[in-house]
Amino acid sequence: MSRTTRRQFLSQTAAGAATAFAAPWVIPSSCFGANERVVTGHIGVGGQGGSNLGAFLKLASPAAVCDVDKTHLAKAVERVEKDTQKKCEGFGDYRKLLDRKDLDAIVISTPDHWHALTTIHACQAGKDVYCEKPLSLTIVEGRKMVEAARKHKRIVQTGSQQRSDNRFRQACELVRNGRLGKLERVMVGLPGSNFNAKPVPDSDPPPELDYDMWLGPAPQRPYNVNRVHYKFRFFWDYSGGQMTNFGAHHIDIAQWGLGMDDSGPVATEGTATFHPEKHYEVTQSCRVTHTYANGVILVVGQGEKDCPGGVTFVGSEGTIFVDRGKIKSTPEEIVKQPMTDSDERLYVSTNHHQNFMDCLKSRKLPICDVEIGHRAATICHLGNIAVRLGRRIQWNPATEQIVGDDDAAKWVSRPYRAPWTLG
Repeated sequence: MSRTTRRQFLSQTAAGAATAFAAPWVIPSSCFGANERVVTGHIGVGGQGGSNLGAFLKLASPAAVCDVDKTHLAKAVERVEKDTQKKCEGFGDYRKLLDRKDLDAIVISTPDHWHALTTIHACQAGKDVYCEKPLSLTIVEGRKMVEAARKHKRIVQTGSQQRSDNRFRQACELVRNGRLGKLERVMVGLPGSNFNAKPVPDSDPPPELDYDMWLGPAPQRPYNVNRVHYKFRFFWDYSGGQMTNFGAHHIDIAQWGLGMDDSGPVATEGTATFHPEKHYEVTQSCRVTHTYANGVILVVGQGEKDCPGGVTFVGSEGTIFVDRGKIKSTPEEIVKQPMTDSDERLYVSTNHHQNFMDCLKSRKLPICDVEIGHRAATICHLGNIAVRLGRRIQWNPATEQIVGDDDAAKWVSRPYRAPWTLG
């Protein structure tokens, strides 16, 4: 194998090779010997993008980075070159990064409104993808991302790292094996808004920022420093507030415990408050109730006393609370019970980035596959739609449509600013 090129290997095996997942269009370089590492490209390298870059510097060989902010870009290039002692190419346009044939996988850490296009285009370019949560800005985007991954036979991991934490897995295994008796409800607690900037007038964008590219498919608006970089999270054009920020994490765990990774609720309703002076657009507090076909309810609370930060499973025989770094139950004995040979066991991952890397080789679906990420994000979006419209909505998780409300049904997608199209 050491004498076989990747092109030769692909041509020799394309006719007959198959795996449980399906033969990939592009064979990752990691399949060609222990000394070869996956070559990654990174789109969005500020904030969480810098954290993801650090993780993959340990596991792979980052060779190209992209950011619309030249300051972020320069720091990332310098960091990679210092760490790897190899040339790192920097781009302001992600499409040029995707043109590089040597890249095996793309790590996407952009604002939410850019997740769909970058993921879909990466899949079309034959790249596997690690995309930050929440997976999408709209429900339709998420489904399109799943379709692209399946069509192009790509591995797509959603960056919901709690799936790779043994406490969250333990909680979900206990719930799914009946340790709480009959499951009645799940309580998800979200943090309050951490937007604390005072209003400032619109201005020209700084010279280091390609603002038109930062906006991308989002509506054209004047530049304002309080809407970009981390603060994007608090405006509907680009994100969904803490509902899609922490909600994407905790609702994902609720879905896992419910055994609903490929489905969702059938109805959603709720109320919310918003900043009285409109310093930001997303919810300041909220209480949303999702009802599943089996009668279990999922309550998502922001600023609600009975919804502590994290996930609480409530059953007829007790409760389990789990959050980062902690798990407890009432009665206490529940979390101390060992699993038995006959119990249902869940997918094991102890490192989210490493799980992605392992799946590039095995071609097995990762622990938070694109479909799972899409379903969790969908529930976040349904919650925001319900509180913004101020009424109960009926949801068909099989067809992924809002039922009996034509106006609400339009909210599953948004128009893109030309020339960008979702396709």
